Amino acid sequence: MLCCVLVTAALISSSLAFAANQSVQGAKKEEGGYETDAPNAILIDGDSGSVLFEKNADQPTAPSSMLQMMTATVVFDKLAKGDIKPTDEYVVSEHAWRHGGAPSGGPTMFAAIHSRVAVQDLLRGAIILNANDGSIALAEGIAGNERAFTELMAKRAREIGLADATFANASGLPDLANQMSVREIAKLARFIIKTYPDQYKLFNERDFTWNKIHQTNRNPLLNALASADGLKTGFSKDGGYGMVGSAVQNGVRLIVAINGIDDPDDRLTESKKLLEWGFRNFEVRHLFEAGQIVGYAKVFGGNSSSVALTGKEPVRVMVHKNGQDKLLARITYTGPVRAPIDGGQWVGTVKVWRGPNLAVEVPVYATESIGPGSMTRRAFDSASELVISWLRAGVGKL
Repeated sequence: MLCCVLVTAALISSSLAFAANQSVQGAKKEEGGYETDAPNAILIDGDSGSVLFEKNADQPTAPSSMLQMMTATVVFDKLAKGDIKPTDEYVVSEHAWRHGGAPSGGPTMFAAIHSRVAVQDLLRGAIILNANDGSIALAEGIAGNERAFTELMAKRAREIGLADATFANASGLPDLANQMSVREIAKLARFIIKTYPDQYKLFNERDFTWNKIHQTNRNPLLNALASADGLKTGFSKDGGYGMVGSAVQNGVRLIVAINGIDDPDDRLTESKKLLEWGFRNFEVRHLFEAGQIVGYAKVFGGNSSSVALTGKEPVRVMVHKNGQDKLLARITYTGPVRAPIDGGQWVGTVKVWRGPNLAVEVPVYATESIGPGSMTRRAFDSASELVISWLRAGVGKL
């Protein structure tokens, strides 16, 4: 049974009430009177993931070269685990050269056919230049072929919470199976920034020279907004022009992702405007610190009837500076949670709504271990659950 603990009042009182879960979804509408010409757009707080603005944010789109962030994430993971080294060299196959190199007419680092290129240089090509040959060579070098590499991409995507993204290649070249929503694109950008801070610096490098050809970073946001430090652009005939960008002002990082724009100049304008709007109109509100108890979950068959829940990271949300936001927090979990429960065990999620919009989600965990209760306790809990199920069934028939 999906359960819900209400953690609310003016914001947020310590009083808690247990109630049946109500289905509340983040509204898919433009917020705060802001309007954008981008068909698909989202703006999030890079620290908490709090959503400041969204428009068709869950609609699948063609990510184009922005998909290469997922390719880079797989490579970053391999490097972090020691499975590969930055100095390892991969061969630029005829496939990589023909479909992603000089003959392709698309973004390329102009790596020569059959040449051997170090992982660190292929990464720079893919990240700074959107180089398709660099992405394909990385995929083939790591997995043997692109098809096998896309399986690694999909596996890693699911691990980091991208439930719907699909991949047909490592470059983002047109294929109907390449699908990512702007919410997933922004979420992936945030994951890279938080998980691989050293590698993330590559997205802010302004140029790259390979094969004696000097090229500048294809992300125009880096020059248009002084506080910007990443990430990537994309374009395809079906998907239009897209961009995922990040900027930091006064210690606050915002991440924007848009897609489906008809003109590259408008892509830059809309991304910059959305970031500036966010910095101008929002501020951070601290709800709970890391380790602070945020609520309690009902326990079934344990030596305690409830267990305290806490987050491993702070619960923070971006709110309008005018102070008029209505905030609501709920802890959702599948319960009652059956004993035994280990301290630190994941139990559910605290979700915070700003008005009708789901603003932030943070996992919560048991603060202590709960052992099995007595036979009497377990019998009482079983009887209680049976009565509750009858009541629900009766209500459902009314």
